[in-house]
Amino acid sequence: MGYEAALIKAWGQLKELSEQENFSVRFLADEYSVDSEKKEIFSLSCNIPAKTHTAILILHYLIKKMQALLPAQAAGKWISFKELEGGEPYYLVLKKRTIDVIVRKHGKNPKGLFEAAKYLRAKKAAVSEYSVVLEPFERAVVLVEVWPGDDEFGPEANILFDETIKDIFCTEDIVVMSEIIAHSI
Repeated sequence: MGYEAALIKAWGQLKELSEQENFSVRFLADEYSVDSEKKEIFSLSCNIPAKTHTAILILHYLIKKMQALLPAQAAGKWISFKELEGGEPYYLVLKKRTIDVIVRKHGKNPKGLFEAAKYLRAKKAAVSEYSVVLEPFERAVVLVEVWPGDDEFGPEANILFDETIKDIFCTEDIVVMSEIIAHSI
């Protein structure tokens, strides 16, 4: 299903779940205004419409919230993308679109991860020397790790998810969200 078809379907689902017309959703470091009557989603910090892929994520999140399907809290157990339904065969796409981007940005200077993370309300994690935890949406928790290269190996990165992510988003949405995180961090 293309982005436009997914967007139309999501607007329809939201309308079926709630007569409320206006919502506010935090995504990364921005707050978005959602108007279901006008079918508009605006970034409040930039006062510009959300990109289509971001709008779909926001709508899918709101739908889960309206259905009362969001987890009460994070489980505290990290899983890799490969552990998600359909994640194994799609992993190389995720790696190219997210992990490789993070390596290019922070592989030679992993401390830069902390500076970039400040703008996304991320916090330094105790998981590894260069790791941050962020909550792009409320209760959707993501871990980003970077390992500097040495004489033998090049730099590496990884992105992990609290296992409750699969209760919030489908695998395709997780790829899109991860890609946005990779380009933002």
